[in-house]
Amino acid sequence: MISNTNQLELRSLRYFLVLADTLHYTQAAEILFISQSALSQHIKQLERTLGTPLFNRTNRKVALNRAGELLLKEANLILQQVDHSMERWQLSLDGVMGQLKIGFVGSAMQGFLPPIIKEFSKTHPKINFYLEEFTNTEQLKGLEQEQLDIGFMRSNKVPSDIHIKSVYSENFSLVLPVDHPIDRSNFKNMGQLAEESFILFPNENSPMYYQQIQNLCADYGFSPRISHKSIHGPTIFKLVEYGMGVAIVPNSLRDEFNYNIKFLELDEVPHKTELFAAWKKDNENPALHYFLELI
Repeated sequence: MISNTNQLELRSLRYFLVLADTLHYTQAAEILFISQSALSQHIKQLERTLGTPLFNRTNRKVALNRAGELLLKEANLILQQVDHSMERWQLSLDGVMGQLKIGFVGSAMQGFLPPIIKEFSKTHPKINFYLEEFTNTEQLKGLEQEQLDIGFMRSNKVPSDIHIKSVYSENFSLVLPVDHPIDRSNFKNMGQLAEESFILFPNENSPMYYQQIQNLCADYGFSPRISHKSIHGPTIFKLVEYGMGVAIVPNSLRDEFNYNIKFLELDEVPHKTELFAAWKKDNENPALHYFLELI
């Protein structure tokens, strides 16, 4: 067992490999751009550290002995590992390699996020994504606890240590059962739905969205009568399909193929829904800073 491995120098191992390849001190010294005597001193120091000769030396030639042959393989492995480790470190430092943890509300994944992730993956193929759907509240908690690098949410109310940026704005869509008497041909305004029951996202999870719906209805003289609440689009759509109420969702959430429901895009109302990107101001993940350039 070698007791002096902590005294090994990577430079000496590199010099050893060159000499082991050329088996000629003069040639090896020229390749390394050092003097022959300096090379000889490094090899002797390496042998002292390891406690055994590595070469059989005669006046005419230099040859690896058994210890040298065994070290040849290990030295290559050691230096390859060091080179690979330093390369990974530099790539991670530059944000070219690493992991990016992203939280999102469901609607963000329907249209906005996929093309951005695809584009980012092309330019940074060694950065892995961790993606998970969370409510606005859960995303803020994840950002604070550094379990997420960035979140995409329908809220702009964040703590002072969180940076917020509006990245996408879209219309709302009214969601109705497929057999509802109101359709695109006879829809005039939200006032026609004053007596309906509404299925909404919970106020505590999406206060901004919730307030926008309240304001949209208030513009037509009524407050929505809320029968059910859900944070999941499929649940909302299923409830609408079974006649449990009507709903208003971001237009990107619309799904006209898997449910017996219909969507009326509210493109004539001034109220829009925004998607915000949020990240902690002191987040030092270099991958995040590269990702922010795309949004």
